[in-house]
Parts: sequence; C-alpha cells; structure tokens
Amino acid sequence: MPPEGYFLFTEMNLCDARFSKACGGLSEKFEFAWEDKNIPYLTSISDAKIQHAPITSEQDAEEWIFGSPEAYCNTNDGKILKQILPSFDQETTDFFRWKVEYEREELEELLRTKSGFDFGTLMNLIPLQRGPSGRIVRLRIEGSNLTLVIGKELEIRRWLSKSHLYSSAFIVNVERGSDGLPHRIILRGAGWGHGVGLCQIGRQ
Repeated sequence: MPPEGYFLFTEMNLCDARFSKACGGLSEKFEFAWEDKNIPYLTSISDAKIQHAPITSEQDAEEWIFGSPEAYCNTNDGKILKQILPSFDQETTDFFRWKVEYEREELEELLRTKSGFDFGTLMNLIPLQRGPSGRIVRLRIEGSNLTLVIGKELEIRRWLSKSHLYSSAFIVNVERGSDGLPHRIILRGAGWGHGVGLCQIGRQ
C-alpha cells in the first residue's frame, strides 16, 4: 500500500479506484455494472495465478459458478479475512460460491414489494446478457400478468433479495410441479459485490 498523500492517475485524470468484496474469480468490466462507458483499467481480469477465460455463454456461466476455480478470493482462511473484513462481514463464509432458495410465492411477494409491480404468478427468470465475470446485466422476469427486462446488476440484486443478493453472477434453477408451475426457485451464485475494480478479499 502506498504512503498517504499518493494518488493514482491515468492520462492526467484521477483513477476511479473501485473495489468489491469478492469478485468470484473474475472481475467485471465497468460498463456492465455502471454507466455504458469503457474505462480501460476497470476491465475484467483473472484473480488467480492462472488466466481464466471470460464467460461468454450460459454453459460457461454454469460450469464457472458450479465449479471451484483457483482464485485468491477462494479462501476461508480466518486470519486473512480478519485482516481484510470488518467484524460483521467475517460472519459471511459463503461469499465465493453461494446458494439462495425461494418458494415461488415468497419470491412473487418479494418482487411486488421491491419493484412495485404485480407480476402475477412467477413463471421464469431468464438471463439475457452477462458480463465476462458471469454477472447478469439484463434479466427477464416472466409472470402471468407482466414480463419485464431489468438491469443492470444492482437492480437485479435488489429486486431478488430482502436486502440484496451477494452478486448478479448466478444460475437460475426452477423446480416445477406436475402442473408446470414453479414451486421453488434456486439461485446459485459466485462472488460478493459488483465485481468491478479491486477484489478486496483477492489480490487484484
């Protein structure tokens, strides 16, 4: 860490030194989380000694999220986490790979509360676009009353959780009953935060 009073510049501009808790193995490009603007130093890189390929398809995303790739932020070392995280964040241990489950009615009510829209019977959640870290940029929510496409990642995280999901890098698994309607929606995800810039737990 540089001494106090030092600043990082690029092309005579002060750098936007963003960071998130844990990138999940790959950091995200600025434009996929924030404004539609390319910032060369806020790009997607591998948080590991080896280079991980960017996520370019739903199959890639599934293999990545269901896996446990080499990454500096793939750690449960209490000593490391104690140095990095405030005490209340140290209680979170599943930040690298995680799972959230909802009964359909529970998620329907959550969506009504968070969005102000009544989707009716929730039929499906379909990722339409992902960034290179696997984070969903555009998500289609299909209901019997309404279908909407939402994004970017922060809006997705807010709508699908009472507070916010760890990240928008998740795979959707819908368990359906004999009537074809969803009865449980399972989100399996990667990382903690928007993933742009420095990885606080990793070493980017």
